[in-house]
Amino acid sequence: MSDRDFIAVGLGPYNLGLACLTAPIADLDGLFLEARPDVAWHPGMLLDTARLQTPFLADLVTLADPTSPYSFLAFLKATGRLYPFYIRESFFPLRVEYDAYCRWAAGKLGNLRFGHQVTAVEYDPADDRYVVHAATGGRTATHRARHLVLGTGTPPYVPDACAGLDAVHTSRYLDHRAALRRRRSITLLGSGQSAAEVFHDLLTDLDPDQRKLTWVTRSPRFFPLEYTKLTLELTSPDYVDYFHSLPEPTRYRLEAEQHGLFKGIDGDLVNAIFDLLYARSAAGPLPVRLLTNTELTSARRDPATGGYTLGLCHLEQGRDLTLHTEALVLGTGYRYRVPDFLAPVRGRIRWDGHGRFAVARNYSIDHTGRGIFLQNAGTHTHSVTSPDLGMGAYRNSLIIRELLGREHYPIERRIAFQEFGVPA
Repeated sequence: MSDRDFIAVGLGPYNLGLACLTAPIADLDGLFLEARPDVAWHPGMLLDTARLQTPFLADLVTLADPTSPYSFLAFLKATGRLYPFYIRESFFPLRVEYDAYCRWAAGKLGNLRFGHQVTAVEYDPADDRYVVHAATGGRTATHRARHLVLGTGTPPYVPDACAGLDAVHTSRYLDHRAALRRRRSITLLGSGQSAAEVFHDLLTDLDPDQRKLTWVTRSPRFFPLEYTKLTLELTSPDYVDYFHSLPEPTRYRLEAEQHGLFKGIDGDLVNAIFDLLYARSAAGPLPVRLLTNTELTSARRDPATGGYTLGLCHLEQGRDLTLHTEALVLGTGYRYRVPDFLAPVRGRIRWDGHGRFAVARNYSIDHTGRGIFLQNAGTHTHSVTSPDLGMGAYRNSLIIRELLGREHYPIERRIAFQEFGVPA
């Protein structure tokens, strides 16, 4: 049984960044547990030309420590791709490139444990330790630590109407891509970045004589991600301070209104889709429909044909319609679920009036204010900064400060030109 300063559960980019940033700190002994056999960043969406929506500076470490040997530029240098990246003249890495970078960084660390499925977390008051049980290789490993850092990510969201239908979520798109292309009709639900990338990919090789393609969203339009520079100041310590200090009802209202700040489609991709539709339509009408203001109300699958019958409603006209399709792809995003393994320590965690974590300004969620920390899953307390890759290093700098009791990486307090609240 090992005894550590902290145990981090999950190895997405945020906890992997924490592993990189704590690696050179002799005072911190951490252990990172991951259920999967290796690091994999959205493996079902690693399309060849898809790129990140954040610049390469939003890597695992740079915005906390630009000199870190775990930076994206260090990865490019080590793999002989630094000059090609320089000549490319784009701040935005390819998604496959970012995934390879995460794997490269993980390979340089010795305290990552893969194939460790955490099953329960308990608290031992005798020596103020969390006891973490993990299933691995047919046995149970037990570890103890003063602190926990939760980075279990947000699993794919499937609408209630589609539960049990075995539809393809975009998170598994590449696994089903070949089979989907053999279908005579495909319907795609959702209008975020992943849905747009899948639509563009299916449209690229669309044979008008063999396949129909329908894209459905309940949004009034296929809206782009808002990416102007003053808007980007909302991903700042200044805005976190402001947003976190607001009353809970106000924060929840803003959370619902801010989806376009982190869930929209990259503007270049929106234009690329239109240009492709225009070019493909030059030879004649395309069997393609883009339906806005249209909500899914019901769905069933015909066991004989494997096809789907979808009940839809146009929200503004209030009219119902039925759509038959051979294949159904869900671009319905991701939603956080509280891990079951936290059940034994639920009483040590703070909850808000909506039953979600009451995340403190320093990203802790336990009553002591420095025992359990949360990565991501905090848009209701930390706004658009929560899922933003560029704020991961900032959040980890704060968590490391709490773990050490001192500030190891300099933490920015104010970077925005704007004042978000009433001036002092």
